[in-house]
Amino acid sequence: MPSVPLKLTREASQPELVAALAAIRAELELPSGFPAEVSAEAGRAVDAYEPPDLDLTDLPFVTIDPAGATDLDQALAIEPDGAGWRVFYAIADLPGFVAPGGAIDDEARERGQTLYAADGRIPLHPVTISEGAASLLPDVERGAFVWELQLDASGRQTSARVRRARVRSRRQWSYEDAQAAVAGDPMLGMLRDVGEARIAQESERGGASLSTPEILVVREGREYRLERRVVLPVATWNAQISLLTGMAAARMMLDAGVGILRTMPPAEPEAIERFRRRTIALGTPWAEAERYGDYLRRLDNDEPRQIAIRHAAASLFRGAAYAPFDGAPPSESVQAAIGAPYAHVTAPLRRLVDRFGLEVCLAVSGGTDVPAWVREALPLLPAAMGRSTNTAGRLGRRMLDTVEAAVLAPHVGEVFDALAITDATVQLVEPAVEAACDGSPEPGSHVRVRLVEADIATGTVRFRVS
Repeated sequence: MPSVPLKLTREASQPELVAALAAIRAELELPSGFPAEVSAEAGRAVDAYEPPDLDLTDLPFVTIDPAGATDLDQALAIEPDGAGWRVFYAIADLPGFVAPGGAIDDEARERGQTLYAADGRIPLHPVTISEGAASLLPDVERGAFVWELQLDASGRQTSARVRRARVRSRRQWSYEDAQAAVAGDPMLGMLRDVGEARIAQESERGGASLSTPEILVVREGREYRLERRVVLPVATWNAQISLLTGMAAARMMLDAGVGILRTMPPAEPEAIERFRRRTIALGTPWAEAERYGDYLRRLDNDEPRQIAIRHAAASLFRGAAYAPFDGAPPSESVQAAIGAPYAHVTAPLRRLVDRFGLEVCLAVSGGTDVPAWVREALPLLPAAMGRSTNTAGRLGRRMLDTVEAAVLAPHVGEVFDALAITDATVQLVEPAVEAACDGSPEPGSHVRVRLVEADIATGTVRFRVS
């Protein structure tokens, strides 16, 4: 196999790749910018923005995101509270920049969410807002929806409220830098403790987290490379704070009788049985008495057959939907993978529905009426989010397939080491590519495969067991 990671340079297939990526954008009818009226309104909104009166800039907020991120939705601060903790979670005050029924609002409802393409992202909101005036960047004062969540010594939430306030992030951590600093940084140490306590709570309620290593396209100038990224513990702990907030938001909504939940039905018994048989075949049986989430948490990301099990587990995480309600709660209110009711409220810069969820919770927490424009929008949000989620999925898969084909195109005929994910799919050891494979390899086995096709225009990559 090649001895170094492969990447696409300016030579080789660069012009063909650029054309293929542009063709995908055209096929999916993705916007290339913002209409003039949206950009103009964004400029006026930034100039007219009035920060909240409440001053919480003394709290030592930090952000933890991928390196280089500029659209920073969340910042956290944690302090001891008796035997437990008090968690402050600041969420970007996007609603302060978006007038209901205005040009930005209308455009966001069309887009649904920020889309991530190999050749650049397509933002949900103008970057003057999402990467500038609303982003929780370090060392600048920003408005935010600040959640205050009290936890006991076991990590169980005992109270929650949300207020608009001014905040100031002290530092922008990357996941890698934060992980390296956990032992020496008091705030990150508390994040670890809270995160582990919340994981234990997740286990008790039967929730599960699927942290399969991702294959990402990394662009550096005009060069592209493929990178296999394993979820670091600090990212898992950070995600638990977001889940905690989403569950608190869902409970507020259900108690008030108005809101929009993110739901997922339990896996069908037949799907569970198929997965259980797969775990037996792959050598790490899932026992009847073991909770699903506990089983996934003990799998090893470095053990080939257990990686294959993680891929197979994705079949049980299906059917997610949005359920708006105004009066009676929805018939299905639980997000089965989380094991509790849950709502999206922590990423308003990048996801449409969160802005409305935040407004609901702010009103409920403050004892005021939910604005009429929010109530009117709730039934429309599932369709908008469904369209954008479908587009995001198609875009991500097509872009990844195309870059994989471009990286591999000069190497047709060469042999690679791989792991068989299924009897028709392999994941190369290097570069980080998952693709179709002829020859019926045994799932979970190490195999040698020959590259027989890498077509950039169609994004087709195919191997054969060598």
